[in-house]
Amino acid sequence: MNQFEQIYTQYIKREGSEALLEYLKKSDFFTAPASTKFHLACEGGLAQHSVNVYKRLVDLVKREVGEDYTKVYSDETLAIVGLLHDVCKTNYYAVEMRNVKEGNEWVKKPRYIVNEKFPFGHGEKSVFILSQYIRVTPEEAMAINWHMGGFDTRVLGGSYAVSDAFYKFKLSLLMHIADLSATYIDEERG
Repeated sequence: MNQFEQIYTQYIKREGSEALLEYLKKSDFFTAPASTKFHLACEGGLAQHSVNVYKRLVDLVKREVGEDYTKVYSDETLAIVGLLHDVCKTNYYAVEMRNVKEGNEWVKKPRYIVNEKFPFGHGEKSVFILSQYIRVTPEEAMAINWHMGGFDTRVLGGSYAVSDAFYKFKLSLLMHIADLSATYIDEERG
């Protein structure tokens, strides 16, 4: 059993969680990259990124809340938010061949591209997909929805809602920091 599944099955027990895991197994979640050319742009990168974010999130919550963190955030909540924040990237990437010059020759090399079939946004799309299988709490929904922080296209378009989310739902801010830390500290650029 891989690390993602081990954490998932240990902590996520909510009604519908088994069906959600089956959905992930039947999709490309465990083989997809985390990005096209940035962090973990490799086979299996998405699942590895999810584990990295989960670990960062647990460490951050323990540091901010203390060892009694489960009185504030359950282990299930941290697993749902950390492991499942990027389910929006399931069936999101495709591989295409491109010409690359190696020495004096052109050769065909595979590369990942975005092949969006359901343009519903990023964090909000993850919440939507999860809601097809499990009930997420408002705190979980906010943390997943706003995990991109200032990189979210809604914020880039002028929305200030992320600021309100960070003030009202501290897990949202901690999730954003965990995602950034995993991406820029733990993971290599493609």
